[in-house]
Amino acid sequence: MSAELSSDYAASLTVAVSPDRAPAATRRSSGWPGPLLRVDVAMLVFALALAEFGAPRAGVPATPLLAVFAYPLLVLVLLALRGMYRRRPHTPLLDDLRAIATTSALAAMIVLCTRVFFTADPAVAQQGARMWAFAVVYLAGGRLLFHRVEQRARRDGRSLRPTLIIGSGMIGRLVAQRLLERPELGLRPVGFLDKEPLETDDGLPVLGASWDLERVVAEHGVEHVVVSFSTAPMSVLLGLMERAERLGLETSFVPRLYERTTSQLSVQHIGGLPLVTTRRVNPHGWYFRVKHVLDRIIALVLVLLFSPVLGMAAAATFFTLGRPILFRQRRVGRDGVEFDMLKFRTMRGAPEERGEADAGWAEGQLNGTSGALAGTPAEDQRSALGKVLRQLSIDELPQLFNVLLGHMSIVGPRPERVHYVRAFERNIYRYGDRHRVKSGITGWAQANGLRGNTSLADRVEWDNYYIENFSFWLDFKILLLTLGAVRRGSLDGQ
Repeated sequence: MSAELSSDYAASLTVAVSPDRAPAATRRSSGWPGPLLRVDVAMLVFALALAEFGAPRAGVPATPLLAVFAYPLLVLVLLALRGMYRRRPHTPLLDDLRAIATTSALAAMIVLCTRVFFTADPAVAQQGARMWAFAVVYLAGGRLLFHRVEQRARRDGRSLRPTLIIGSGMIGRLVAQRLLERPELGLRPVGFLDKEPLETDDGLPVLGASWDLERVVAEHGVEHVVVSFSTAPMSVLLGLMERAERLGLETSFVPRLYERTTSQLSVQHIGGLPLVTTRRVNPHGWYFRVKHVLDRIIALVLVLLFSPVLGMAAAATFFTLGRPILFRQRRVGRDGVEFDMLKFRTMRGAPEERGEADAGWAEGQLNGTSGALAGTPAEDQRSALGKVLRQLSIDELPQLFNVLLGHMSIVGPRPERVHYVRAFERNIYRYGDRHRVKSGITGWAQANGLRGNTSLADRVEWDNYYIENFSFWLDFKILLLTLGAVRRGSLDGQ
């Protein structure tokens, strides 16, 4: 494992070790696809009833009953075909909403084209657009409510599926840590199955070896099995998966080359042998060139839009902290190129001294411990204005000029200081891979809570995931998550 297990991991073990100590609700999964289907049905009925009830007031003729009944059925069928009602690993809410929007639009187009083929009604387009708009709004609202309820239940320790991890090596322990850190995934690790386990004192037990599978499943009510790396032969691991499936359990596995397993891959079979081809990310490809053009356009629009805020923040900084107004810090960007990253000053004292307030954190990352801020806590050095600027993330707005100058992107891995980078590249796995693309004002790691005094190894993992799975939709999701973090006042990046 790249770092010691977190304190949250250790705390969670009091529930994970023994099903007898867990709340009764955690011993059996909720089977949420059934309730989710009922929520979608209710939302569609409610949406179309309201759409038809208000149609005369909107000047739209009533839709034929056949179309009114056919549309929601078609939406549900298409959602089912996309696997939306199968039990599946956690799917982010934004991905669910995207699927709802596209699927309901496709259903509306099918109904519209069918009606155009059989009738010459001039109101077909208006009626179809009205059905789609109401369906999207109410389906999205239902999903949002269901998602909130499900997430709260899982964070409270309910609706979790007991999960057995096969293989207790470094990767198996990392899988357990991630599942315990993210209960929204719906999987609660109860222990490991391994003949030759890794000797650790992290508390999650090794429950037996391969021949103990049936006993462990019965004793702990296991519903999901994750096959991790193990010293056992492949034939044994395959046999364990087959036995688990015969017991009616869901199975997942961590692929050997998991670092290169992206969300976009293709599988070609040669006989029974699969060849997996992953999409190669080319930071110099056309999609990144388009991204950089869009970055400058968006940055220019935001500078013009926030110019009053920039002016007031600059004036307030000058009157409270004096000169310089901007804090400049040498950072490392794409291909190792250095640049001066800009921020509004938020801390008292000399900028060059205050800029190294997290030296203790950096030393801790290099030593494999949870480093803390050195000296006086950075929060105590913030001016009253600086606290407000940081809470609202206004101190980060000058980085829009870094984007205009081509030093940074709107979305990308956060840049780090030059002397830290040299040390991190030698000690943190795949740290240098972050510099394949431009640094960003916000990033996938920051949008998912990895900011401040958090594990650098985890940030690197999330940053490289972003690079290897880049898409404009992923950028859009990161921006939405960032806006949510800013609204909550919890975004305070380095």
